[in-house]
Amino acid sequence: MTALLEIRGLTVRFRSGSALVARVRGRPAPALTAVDGVDLDLARGASVGIVGESGCGKSTLARALIGLVPAAEGTITFEGSQLTGRRDRATMRRIQMVFQDPSSSLNPSRTVGQTLVELLRVHEMVPKDQVRRRAGELLELVELPPSLLGAYPRRLSGGQRQRVGIARALALEPDVLIADEAVAALDVSVQASVLNLLAKLRRDLGLTLMFISHDLAVVRHISERVIVMYLGRVVENRPTEDLFDDPRHPYTAALMAAAPRLDAKKEPGTQALAGEPPALLVVPSGCRFHPRCPLAREVCGEIEPELTGPSADQRAACHFAWPRIDVPPMGGHA
Repeated sequence: MTALLEIRGLTVRFRSGSALVARVRGRPAPALTAVDGVDLDLARGASVGIVGESGCGKSTLARALIGLVPAAEGTITFEGSQLTGRRDRATMRRIQMVFQDPSSSLNPSRTVGQTLVELLRVHEMVPKDQVRRRAGELLELVELPPSLLGAYPRRLSGGQRQRVGIARALALEPDVLIADEAVAALDVSVQASVLNLLAKLRRDLGLTLMFISHDLAVVRHISERVIVMYLGRVVENRPTEDLFDDPRHPYTAALMAAAPRLDAKKEPGTQALAGEPPALLVVPSGCRFHPRCPLAREVCGEIEPELTGPSADQRAACHFAWPRIDVPPMGGHA
């Protein structure tokens, strides 16, 4: 089955430092690679979670998909048509994002109704005489009363503001909804209700959902498949329960070991993630995770592993992922 969204070799770079100084010194302007050769398929109606530490490239990947940042290399194909840097309005509508902080993404000087009505009018989503009614329907869709159309964002709770953000994204009737840390700024008591809302909307509207988070428990709750990123690359891509039951990349296992648990117990042999990821300007040779990996061997510092596995459905970028091999650790990682 052809994927709704296909990403091949996607690479995003950002200039670091002064280009003028670099020219004076006769050197190329330094650049960091935030997303490095990512391949990803999203089937229609699927729910995919993307996890990793801050700076791993997951949010940059999302912004490249909606056209907020340009791709240096690679392709993004939507329903068989390759997306370019300049997208028409109809194409832009079909991939929408819900941002992390609803307080900063909503205009404080506009009421909820003004925000939604303007969007519906500009994009001509419904006839002019039905705009106000449609705005109220959008609020009901995200389980808010239409009476809030006259409210300003400052009068709403954090959960209500995020629901308005979701309604704004749904106003354009997208096929793909990207939620970038959409519950990270909310109280724990509110997170579950917003997650359940997203799951319900996905089922009812046939949305394809990409959920980005650093919280493994949240991703497990809402995703059918999980993609783990480290220093701009995908290191594991597997069905959710397979990945959580038997992580095949040491980074994934370390993230799980580092996650807080109510019983405060760890499985024998697990080790929490140690150290900080290196700067993107000084990416380690070989496997990017090997300086922090408790299982690293000499080959890990010399050769970068490919994202492979026994099937297209089961992939991990570790020399020892398939099959599992017991190896003595490299010096300094005991």
